[in-house]
Amino acid sequence: MTVNDEILPQTRLIKSAGYINGVWCGAPDSFAVTNPATGAEIARVDALGADMAEAAVTAAQSAFGRWAAMLPQERALILKQWHAKIIEHREDLARIMVAEQGKPISEARGEIDYAASFVEFYAEEAKRANVEGITSHMPNAEVELWREPIGVVALITPWNFPSAMLTRKAAAALAAGCTIVAHPSAETPLSALALAELAQDAGMPAGVFNVVPGDAETIVTPWCSDARVRALSFTGSTEVGRLLYSQCANTVKRLVLELGGHAPFIVFEDADLDRAVSEAIGAKFATSGQDCLGANRMFIARGIYDAFCERFTQAAAALTVGAGMDDPDIGPLMHERLIQKQESQVADAVAKGARIALGGYRHDAGPLFFQPTVLVDVPANADIMHHETFGPIAALTPFDTEDEVVARANDTEYGLVAYVHTQDPKRIYRMSRALEYGMVAINRTSVTGPPIPFGGVKQSGLGREGARHGLEEFTEIKYVCRDWS
Repeated sequence: MTVNDEILPQTRLIKSAGYINGVWCGAPDSFAVTNPATGAEIARVDALGADMAEAAVTAAQSAFGRWAAMLPQERALILKQWHAKIIEHREDLARIMVAEQGKPISEARGEIDYAASFVEFYAEEAKRANVEGITSHMPNAEVELWREPIGVVALITPWNFPSAMLTRKAAAALAAGCTIVAHPSAETPLSALALAELAQDAGMPAGVFNVVPGDAETIVTPWCSDARVRALSFTGSTEVGRLLYSQCANTVKRLVLELGGHAPFIVFEDADLDRAVSEAIGAKFATSGQDCLGANRMFIARGIYDAFCERFTQAAAALTVGAGMDDPDIGPLMHERLIQKQESQVADAVAKGARIALGGYRHDAGPLFFQPTVLVDVPANADIMHHETFGPIAALTPFDTEDEVVARANDTEYGLVAYVHTQDPKRIYRMSRALEYGMVAINRTSVTGPPIPFGGVKQSGLGREGARHGLEEFTEIKYVCRDWS
């Protein structure tokens, strides 16, 4: 194992091999994991091949019967122990995340807490998948619906939330009685492998929890065509989601897809202006803007537009930029492609009439840093008004009527989350109904957590993660009709 001890924490949680059937499995080929703040190589991780991807499915299939047959209380106990291990190693996990993902250390600690909360929630939820009785429509018949685990589940997780997206998926599937094969992003595999080590510490049986790092196409494509994999859960871009959707068609898998977002942030004239500005800063710049929940388009009522733009720009100008361990407000972006996307969207918006109120260029902190940027008077035909930014650029534009802003907010293929600021209770109801989004946040930004069903509509995804609905995604309903005459 090659590890840069100057960047990564000194901890046994640093793993460079795959984890299959309770054993750490190496490979002759490897890939570099780099620190986006510096470009320095922090580790080399084994790139497992298609044969090991198949071996992981075989291990998960072999372990499925035993895991599904365990009492829910027994599965819950192992999940509780996993939760305890995550909390115990919170600081090491956060520092690993900073090293490979770049986010500020306070955000990384928050993500570890968030990741652990799903394990705790589903440890409790594991005991609540009850049989449902139905009043029979036939004489001398007793009718029941059973929820049974669907089988082996493939999990494909992204680089922007490398710990939380794994636990949100894995804890639900494991609580339901499924076994898993997971493929973490090649940019941030260390977080997933550390969680696998802690799952092993918690007593997770061999074969139940498998992590296969390497090239996504090499690993995930065979899983899509493998009939033993009965469900696939993916968080990532809509483009890749469409590809996985088509690749899974022949085996008719259950799909849970959490895809792109293009969130509108709508502020009416009666809003609490200071609060709206504060919430807008969080909605735009958290995770350096690399968040599917990020506010991409800010629609501000014309009567308060100038005041909002001035206060928002002042607040954005106060944000700090730097390496994650310095705990800035904004860290590096993940790769050069995102930097080029920021530059392209700024140039396009300006060419079409927008003005740069703040930023607009790379930041001198390093090659993958971009200045907090505010664009005002952004026209409807600008690229940023139609495509997800995934970076620290805020696009502001005025609106005149409620009907107008609803139409503009809904004019997108995406439908993950929408943010609305208003004090009018009737408008709150109308907007909540009219906006074509899976989630609507009123006068606040933070809305996620284990008890809520996270997910979008249209091309922002399929299914839900979190809540009891997240567990039910990994179950099948079996109808049982018994004659008692």
